[in-house]
Amino acid sequence: MPVDLIYIVVGLAILLILGGAVFYFRRRSLDPGEAPEAGVATTSTQPVETKRRLAGIDGRLGKSRTALGGALRGVFGRSVLDAQFWEAMEEALIGADVGVAPSAGVVERVRRAKPDTANAARALLEDELKAVFTGGERSLNLAGNPAVMLVVGVNGVGKTTSIAKLAHRLMGEGREPLLAAADTFRAAADTQLKAWADRVGVPVVAGKAGSDPAAVAFDGLAAAKARGKDVLIVDTAGRLHSKANLMSELSKIRRVLERDGGTVGESLLVLDATAGQNGIAQVREFAAAIGLTGIVLTKLDGTSRGGIVIAVEQELGIPVKFVGVGEGVDDLVPFDPEAFVTELLADA
Repeated sequence: MPVDLIYIVVGLAILLILGGAVFYFRRRSLDPGEAPEAGVATTSTQPVETKRRLAGIDGRLGKSRTALGGALRGVFGRSVLDAQFWEAMEEALIGADVGVAPSAGVVERVRRAKPDTANAARALLEDELKAVFTGGERSLNLAGNPAVMLVVGVNGVGKTTSIAKLAHRLMGEGREPLLAAADTFRAAADTQLKAWADRVGVPVVAGKAGSDPAAVAFDGLAAAKARGKDVLIVDTAGRLHSKANLMSELSKIRRVLERDGGTVGESLLVLDATAGQNGIAQVREFAAAIGLTGIVLTKLDGTSRGGIVIAVEQELGIPVKFVGVGEGVDDLVPFDPEAFVTELLADA
């Protein structure tokens, strides 16, 4: 056989081997049994599984845990449970933004139990803080076809990112959400929402800049029904809770969504944990305007004011349903009161 022909045959054999290897590894990378990475869009109707374990509260309350734990460590280091002991405990709770009235109430209940040691007082304090959260409904109301969720909040609290993370979580549970960009006033608001929606792989319905937010919400509801989506999440413009005209606009959006027998199953307020006690006024005003079913508390991992969770629930009775503990797409997690209190007091 001529030498040139041998080279040609060997070259073709090498090409066939390389081509087969490329085909094999491409098939493996597209194997439906392999889970997509977190944040990668998928068109499958099956639950989005991720190999990464979803984040939890454990170990994520750094500043709040350090601030409250450090203050309480000095309290529980005392050998005598005198008036100064109880005053110091109350001051520690107030310093963590539990609030004056809730802090006083918690301390008084612990005191009335008459613990005989500092360790017993600490155990009673933990029980009292956990009792604050008893009875709150923390699961999402996803009844309806589609289920409708209205998300509100002031500017800069992380509302848009929280909506995208919530949609991502719902997709992971096998839901098919659609987002309605009813923030038609803030420049590039719909662009920001679309960017996050693209990241997690969820569709968006938007209107023209300056258009009626209620109309956009209604269009989103119609689109969700037409496309067979089972959850509609409506993003609204950030607004100061003290502006009556803007708050009445929220009421209009809700009325439009509930026209013809529809139901808004969830009205969620996104609240910045770093706001501390100032957040209480926000909760009151938004609750009066549209009625709140729950709170999404953002930036909980970056504040020493984590006690705001206790203040909100004890003073207003509105359950915290989700908390943000990081910037990742999986870092919006269901609020676990037991884990929260345990983590908050871990350094005490």
